[in-house]
Amino acid sequence: MTSQPATRPAEKISLPLATADATDDGPQGALAADPPLEPTEELLAELAHQSERLEEATPQEILRWAVERFAPRFSMATAFGPEGMTIIHMLSEIAPETPIFNLETGYQFQETHDLRERVKERYGIEVEYKYPELTVEQYEAANGGPVYKSNPNQCCFDRKLKVLHRAARGLYAWASAIRRDQSPDRAKAPIVGWDHKFQLVKVSPLANWTKKDVWSLITKEDIPYNPLHDRGYPSVGCWPCTRAVLAGEDERAGRWSGFQKTECGLHD
Repeated sequence: MTSQPATRPAEKISLPLATADATDDGPQGALAADPPLEPTEELLAELAHQSERLEEATPQEILRWAVERFAPRFSMATAFGPEGMTIIHMLSEIAPETPIFNLETGYQFQETHDLRERVKERYGIEVEYKYPELTVEQYEAANGGPVYKSNPNQCCFDRKLKVLHRAARGLYAWASAIRRDQSPDRAKAPIVGWDHKFQLVKVSPLANWTKKDVWSLITKEDIPYNPLHDRGYPSVGCWPCTRAVLAGEDERAGRWSGFQKTECGLHD
């Protein structure tokens, strides 16, 4: 798929929520591990303590703690954004054996696929694709056309959330690349906490970083990044639902533009 900007509707459209169960029957996330990691009072207290302790830590120190505490059941999902690329760079130095995966919806920009290859060339890390059950062709045929045009919530649910739930099964923890200053939805994200949606520990080493911090490291270390960022796309998702942002807009304003939606459901 070549690089294609999404069209921008004239006004925001309210969306129906995707409410069906995102998972198969049975334990999810860390509850499905052997042995399971359960959100007991003791574990939640430990996570709260570590989150507070790590508030002043560097991202590298946070990642080292996460690897020591949870590996080999520590992982990371990435869409190859600037933040994700900085974490991949750090993990290549701290724990290059950490499994990293990408949700291949079938709608990603070609530039994103190319960046995956650059990661392999630079770091020797092959990011694993995780696929939905249906190909794009099968999915659109089953739904009478592109679902993203009428209900992007459902499309994200089917092609991201369901896949992510399956990928999370058996993990104890994963790294998140969110920053608190990215959006109001992310402003209260802890450094370490229990992810109730996916039932495992969520570690956010870049929570206290700014966009400037991220790009300073990318420049200093010559970290590969998506060339779409140089063309006005601070946040890159699937091509039908991503546009360049305008001057003064929130950096995630280009995602699902025209809809009352700013998150795919992974972090909200």
